[in-house]
Amino acid sequence: MDDVMSRDLISDLPQSIIESILTRLPIRDAVRTSILSSKWRYKWATLTQLVFDEKCVILSNDRCKVEDGLVNFITRTLFLHQGPIHKFQLTTTHLQCCPDIDQWLLFLSRNDIKELVLELGEGEWFRVPSCLFNCKKLTRLDLFRCEFDPPPTFKGFLCLKSLNLHQVLVSPEAIESLISGCPLLESLALSYFDSLALTIRAPNLKFLCLEGEFKDICLENTPLLVAMSVAMYMTDDIAEHFEQSSTCNFNRFLGGVPRLERLIGHIYFTKFLSIGDDLGRLPITYAHLKLVELNQVSFEDMKEILVVLRLITNSPNLRELQISGSSNTLAAIDAPDLDFWEDECPSNCTFKQLRVVRMTDMSGVPHEMEFIKFLLANSPALETMSISPCVYVMDGRLNMLIELLRFRRASAQAEILFIQD
Repeated sequence: MDDVMSRDLISDLPQSIIESILTRLPIRDAVRTSILSSKWRYKWATLTQLVFDEKCVILSNDRCKVEDGLVNFITRTLFLHQGPIHKFQLTTTHLQCCPDIDQWLLFLSRNDIKELVLELGEGEWFRVPSCLFNCKKLTRLDLFRCEFDPPPTFKGFLCLKSLNLHQVLVSPEAIESLISGCPLLESLALSYFDSLALTIRAPNLKFLCLEGEFKDICLENTPLLVAMSVAMYMTDDIAEHFEQSSTCNFNRFLGGVPRLERLIGHIYFTKFLSIGDDLGRLPITYAHLKLVELNQVSFEDMKEILVVLRLITNSPNLRELQISGSSNTLAAIDAPDLDFWEDECPSNCTFKQLRVVRMTDMSGVPHEMEFIKFLLANSPALETMSISPCVYVMDGRLNMLIELLRFRRASAQAEILFIQD
């Protein structure tokens, strides 16, 4: 019994388990295990995942002291490290355009780096050094607030599966070339870009997240895409560009994604999809699409309503639908054009799998109510429909509720929840 109590069971664990334990510690604490005993002196030095942030040093009001402490800690850690480094992550608001980062990246490019995350704070933008483009084994690259300029000889990251560019200064041509030069790319996130026109060619892409001012987006070769989230910010120049466009944005963006399972569209997304020639009959069925969330849909814009209808009526296995309104109440009431619903809604349409509908920021205008009526009448499996009126609509709430209760329901189990904040 005494022998068991005196044995150092943790130190005798396999190195893979010890590394797993150390990886779950902050890097500062992992390094400090070197003082436990001679056995532990260099246990941390073979870690393949190194994650640095401002917790690595004692915080102080003296910014220079914090910067020097962080630089010295990272440099010393890399100097003492042994073996390959598969993941390097630096998250800090204290280091911008620090020349030491260039040296760290040069060191990493020679150590089989696979995952690189640089999340730098406000201040001067960090220019990514050319040695980054020699990291042939990269599978993940996350850059925040960086200047990214691939050399002409760069052909792409052949092993890259995840790319996240946030507030990155880079030309549209360089982004398109980078994406097409990553044949294994599965996850792509681009955020806070200005007036970007982009064509995405990524045959293995499964997850897409876009946020920013986009003049144009085209998904040209993305047949495996299963989930996307898009937020578009509008400027006067982009709005004018949209008005002059005749190509069908819906078809260019959603016309080649047959495996789509989850679609989230934020501000101006349905507006973007509505630009261009009439959709007509869609050449695609979204047989795998189960969740659709569309925000700030304008129900006085007939083309935006048509986008929503075309999307959901071509999604036979849709299970959950979330829509928030953004209607100009006076404009929507003045021009109801209710014949639209007889003309555009398929008479034989049934949402056989639809279980949950959430409608928020509803104003009770005619087209909103007709849309709700259409869903209730054609959703035999519906379990819950929740409706939240817009905070600016006070007087019409009772009339909205009375009208809702009159609508025919295809599902006897459908529960209507009228939520008033």
